[in-house]
Amino acid sequence: MTQFTWPIRVYYEDTDSGGVVYHSNYLNFMERARTEWLRALGFEQTQLKDQHCLIILIHSLSMKFKKPAYFNDMLAVRCELSKLGRSSLIMQQSISRDGLVLIEAQVKAAFVDAVSFKPIGVPSEMRHKIQLEKQQGFL
Repeated sequence: MTQFTWPIRVYYEDTDSGGVVYHSNYLNFMERARTEWLRALGFEQTQLKDQHCLIILIHSLSMKFKKPAYFNDMLAVRCELSKLGRSSLIMQQSISRDGLVLIEAQVKAAFVDAVSFKPIGVPSEMRHKIQLEKQQGFL
């Protein structure tokens, strides 16, 4: 496994009056997948805040809309870590339906102090876990 994938069903509330997923909801889907990726690695965002006084913010992103998703579609949201920096990570994400890629994105997430919002290093246990997963071929 070189990537993490999270399934998401499109609900009526995710769509416009034509049954097409509203563009900003793709960001929500990708956020959920990144959160579940962290969970799969053993990290909860609430614990990161409580134990390390850190939060993870989106620094920047780039998206390509290729095809729309519709009400009741089953989607697969893929996360693939492409770079782990000192206080950030870059992830390639895609959203697909039945193997057809609908959305592609590059997301840069920054690790910041929960009070000052200044950059802080990725916690050592998280860095170690990510590096271990990568060495074992899981990321």
